[in-house]
Amino acid sequence: MAQTLTPPVVPVKKSIWERLSETNWIGLVPFFALIFFFLLLPSTNLLLKSFQDFNGNFTLSNYAVMQNPYVIKAYSVSLQVSVITSVVGGVFGFFVAYAITLGNTPKWVRNFLMTFSGLAANFGGVPLAFSYIATLGRTGFVTAILKSICYPDATGAQVCPFNPYDNGFNLYSMAGLVLAYTYFQFPLMVLTITPALEGLKKEWREASANLGANSWQYWRDVALPILTPSILGATLLLFGSAFGAYATAYALTGGSIYLITILIAQQIRGDVLNNPYEGYALAVGMIVIMGVTILAYNVLQRRTSRWLKS
Repeated sequence: MAQTLTPPVVPVKKSIWERLSETNWIGLVPFFALIFFFLLLPSTNLLLKSFQDFNGNFTLSNYAVMQNPYVIKAYSVSLQVSVITSVVGGVFGFFVAYAITLGNTPKWVRNFLMTFSGLAANFGGVPLAFSYIATLGRTGFVTAILKSICYPDATGAQVCPFNPYDNGFNLYSMAGLVLAYTYFQFPLMVLTITPALEGLKKEWREASANLGANSWQYWRDVALPILTPSILGATLLLFGSAFGAYATAYALTGGSIYLITILIAQQIRGDVLNNPYEGYALAVGMIVIMGVTILAYNVLQRRTSRWLKS
């Protein structure tokens, strides 16, 4: 009986677009394009220009600006504002998230707070600064209301004890900047920590109660150790959000508070200072700090996901 030979199958070569269309990665093309053009390309451009002088020659002198006392102060103030607002916003946001997830809050309150958090976390920049100026500025409507609460003292003179500016408050200072940043920091914390709080299993609480643990012992020995990576990761996210902010601080304080973002803008634009290449070097230093923050956040998020999936 004659044996039938089957001809070998010759694979058909497909173009790269045909191969991409057969996979699920095609939908990520706009995302990767956005990352390339608005993150990788600008970062690479900053890095290259930070090693150039005005003539385009290679130099390391731009990084000598890091020894300037004003630069050190700018980095220090930015770190202080970021740490303070991340801690204040983190603590406030955690308790709000706890109230709407584990505190038996009515559903409509939860929906309202989650909607507000989604909007407030993205409300920043110049509109936020002008909102605070119109509210708590020297002629803001809240300030005007507090100024109008007066009473006569024993001598008949009018006393207005609730005027915030007579009691040391100043919106255009570090305290005012922290207050403005907290407006978008704590909603961001609510959005970030809520999934972790919802991931706490009822079985863990029931098991703790069966073993005789009270509520404080449950939170100390079970819930907080599980939530700690998530809390730290969310706080790092708030830190990065505050460290990279520029428009709110500049519009609110007019540059009187020397943040590193304001100093970089002055160097690159040349309106006060005039060495854009030193500005690029300062921006690279800022990118390094942000990169470390993002890396630490990702590590903590992975630890949290392992706990919550177990």
